[in-house]
Amino acid sequence: MEDKGILSLLRQRDEAAISEVKRKYGAFCYRIARDLLDAREDAEECVNDALLALWQAIPPACPASIQAFLGRVIRNLAISRFRKAAAGKRGGGLACLLEELEDCLPDSQSLEAQVDSAALSKVISGWLYTLPPGDRRLFVLRYWYGRSVSELAGQLDKTPKELSQRTFRLRQKLKKVLEKEGYSI
Repeated sequence: MEDKGILSLLRQRDEAAISEVKRKYGAFCYRIARDLLDAREDAEECVNDALLALWQAIPPACPASIQAFLGRVIRNLAISRFRKAAAGKRGGGLACLLEELEDCLPDSQSLEAQVDSAALSKVISGWLYTLPPGDRRLFVLRYWYGRSVSELAGQLDKTPKELSQRTFRLRQKLKKVLEKEGYSI
């Protein structure tokens, strides 16, 4: 079923819409949550919470893309769940990603004091579109979808060392752009 049909079912409050969303986007959502969280059960709960959020948002919301809507919701839920579980702890997965990005993004307190997150998102999106498609894809797969360097190496036919160096250079470029835009890092 196409997104228009699913949106129509959601607006009619037909529970079959959730089954269709789960069939069409369930694996996509689970993959995002699983890549960011360590426990399978936590990932499954995030998927269920995202489906509930979709049900509650439509109507009145009418996203242009259900997949994009769910991707953002599931990622935010997974990050929130991770932060609760990892308060004061260090580990792999999302902790590693956040640690890598720590040196090139403003901290949340100074960010709130300087500018709202929508402006920061706009700067980062603009920067992403200046990158060659391969670098953009690598950055998004690594830092949005949370793919591991070794997984990306197999997927992109590169060595993990090559990709680690590329992601490091990309983070440095992002840092320069953000500093140029007035963000204190």
